[in-house]
Amino acid sequence: MRGPRWLTAVLLLCLLAAGCTAAGGDGSDDGRVTLRFQSLAWQEESVAVNKELVREWNSTHPDVRIEYVQGSWDSVHDQLLTSFEGGEAPDIIHDASDDLADFAHGGYLTDLRGLLSERLRADIPPHSWETTTFGDGIYGVPFLQEPRVLIANATRLRESGVRVPTPEDPWSWAEFRAVAEELSGDGKYGVAWPLKEPVSATLNLSLSAGGQLFHWGADGKVEVRFEAADAVVPRTVHDGVNTDRSASGTTLGMGGSDTLPGFFGGTYAMVPLGFSYRQQIVQQAPEGFDWQVLPAPAGAAGLTQGVSPQTLSIAEDSPHKKEAAAFVDFLLRPPNMVRLALGDWMLPTGTEALKDPALRITEHGWATGTALAAHLRPAPAQSVRGYPEWKDKVATPAFQEYYSGAIDLDELRSRLEEDGNLVLARYQR
Repeated sequence: MRGPRWLTAVLLLCLLAAGCTAAGGDGSDDGRVTLRFQSLAWQEESVAVNKELVREWNSTHPDVRIEYVQGSWDSVHDQLLTSFEGGEAPDIIHDASDDLADFAHGGYLTDLRGLLSERLRADIPPHSWETTTFGDGIYGVPFLQEPRVLIANATRLRESGVRVPTPEDPWSWAEFRAVAEELSGDGKYGVAWPLKEPVSATLNLSLSAGGQLFHWGADGKVEVRFEAADAVVPRTVHDGVNTDRSASGTTLGMGGSDTLPGFFGGTYAMVPLGFSYRQQIVQQAPEGFDWQVLPAPAGAAGLTQGVSPQTLSIAEDSPHKKEAAAFVDFLLRPPNMVRLALGDWMLPTGTEALKDPALRITEHGWATGTALAAHLRPAPAQSVRGYPEWKDKVATPAFQEYYSGAIDLDELRSRLEEDGNLVLARYQR
């Protein structure tokens, strides 16, 4: 038979376990709150800036400690879904606006309207807030954005004598196609389209031509309609690869980084890339390689293009929403937003941060990117429920086959509309 000493030991173990649980949870016996901040920063500079800001917060807020958690863009959607359903989501969530719709509608994210400071609400423009607004609620703070630009071999442009575009006088899509032809020949191509993930790039650039693709009815339901304006950018890519031979077909299955060796080697004169790729180019370009940043071509809607900003959200299950919102406000003060933008080589959404001289220098194309900020609008699929499935099962293979020449424009239209609307209908019952 076990005696009193055994009972004492059991009670002591229970008390120790309870103490450990309290210290490692959302609060502790001394009243200190611990919040988990999951960051998706991955570039060395960006990770360093995020960790520095966490340390700065912790040094001045002893009662609310932030725990930095490293996440990954490659798996964030599934990881968050699992953590939401398991009740283990981080308090503060770094994501992208085009990933928020299903989480917001599913009740996993906090409506931030009553938690955000007036300063932050006023600093970020209304069109940026649209990217995180679903129904009547705001479910994320958009803070970094990335236009697509043309990274060009400056030497090739100079030697060819083609007109060099500026944000004030960009190329049209027709002029871009002609320039790509002019820069091609002798085994070299005017442009490389890295379209391993073709949907986002296509839809966002199509806004410049007036493309919309997703259309909302009076009943609030969305329908896919592939109209003339939606075809401008896809046809430019398709014809460059299959008709003009000014675009390399081998790059269609590549990611952006995969094209850089060929770009540095002179195989491609231009590569359409996200603005942040400039960091890789600075780090990897051979000595003496002369490159420059050009605005993406303009269409009927000018330089307009879609973006899905990086966002900060708060989990609905977080027991300390006010404290989490205060940390978000701290991260996104204008000087801190500038630091985050420089660390990620992207543009801030905040109007005050965009004025910072560090983001307006000509070196590395910062000034060109900043000039595009006023033209950035919510990505077309921003609030479409079921978009991830539509993209993966319908749009990605359809665009890939069209760009390679395996199907024609009519077949592309049929797949996007007929097959696509069947997928979206399941989310709108």
